Amino acid sequence: MVSLNNQRETSNTSWIKIVTNYNRPDAVKSWWQLSVNLILYSFAWFLMYESLSISWWITFGLSFPAAGILVRLFIIYHDCGHGSFFSSRILNDSVGIFIGILTFTPYYSWSQQHYIHHETAGNLDKRGTGDVWTMTVDEYLHSSTWQKIMYRFYRHPVTMFGIGAFYVFVIGNRFTKQYMDNKGRLGVYATNLGLLSFAVSMSLLIGIKAFILIQLPIIVLAGIFGFWLFYVQHQFDPTYWSRSGNWNYKKMALEGSSYYKLPRILQFFSGNIGFHHIHHLSPMIPNYKLARCHHENTLFTDIKPLTFWASFKTLSFRLWDEKNQKMVSFRKIVNRKS
Repeated sequence: MVSLNNQRETSNTSWIKIVTNYNRPDAVKSWWQLSVNLILYSFAWFLMYESLSISWWITFGLSFPAAGILVRLFIIYHDCGHGSFFSSRILNDSVGIFIGILTFTPYYSWSQQHYIHHETAGNLDKRGTGDVWTMTVDEYLHSSTWQKIMYRFYRHPVTMFGIGAFYVFVIGNRFTKQYMDNKGRLGVYATNLGLLSFAVSMSLLIGIKAFILIQLPIIVLAGIFGFWLFYVQHQFDPTYWSRSGNWNYKKMALEGSSYYKLPRILQFFSGNIGFHHIHHLSPMIPNYKLARCHHENTLFTDIKPLTFWASFKTLSFRLWDEKNQKMVSFRKIVNRKS
């Protein structure tokens, strides 16, 4: 769990007491959630395979709920990385490694990067690890033409949610990175070996063409959905960014992490991660307790939700206006002079 030190409002510990009540995982609920989701994912795979003999368009249509179930499995994987899904570290790691193969994501290296994200989210002086590349208005205005082109390319929805999602999950996660330690590198190799074994086994069972026609749309769609959730959890307005000297853990969680209020079916597929303000306040709360924590405590009564339709407005947010403390579009600063 992210440490709760003096920098993070030790003068007011009431919120710490509140979230602590929800920090313990429920073994029965965890095993039930894991089992049900693995069964649903397997069943979705079976239906997609059977539908290939009728029409690939039916198969493609079925890939949407299958991808949604894979996102739910990724939320379990994510909880395991925080040590919040089971009481046992060994069990968390074992399940996390297994789901990492299904989601094409090495467990140890991703968890390390995500831990840094929790330590630095909303901190303008510590951007760059496990977050969405976000420049301030002044930084953008003083950038070279080439840097501006690259930044605009990166922030374009097609790049971020299309090309980026495919690249990260299908290609990028297959390689070790310079920043990884030995455990992280071994995790990449183990995930790749597990993926290879899964691909070969399924290809021998149903044929390589059928395997690709089923698995590829699932992982691409799940990647797009996952990227969108991660993006909208911090790239909204009003949100919270601050320099290190004024950075505050509670404000980052409650103001810089969205309460993404989704329709019930989408809340199901997203594994309650829309209650992201609760998750950042305490990463030790398992996903199935996030909604209850929010609804049972008056501390969160005034948290303004980001609704499903309103969330699409965030696609226009590109820069952090440090002077006015808000996210802005490129259009808003086009006439500014450096």
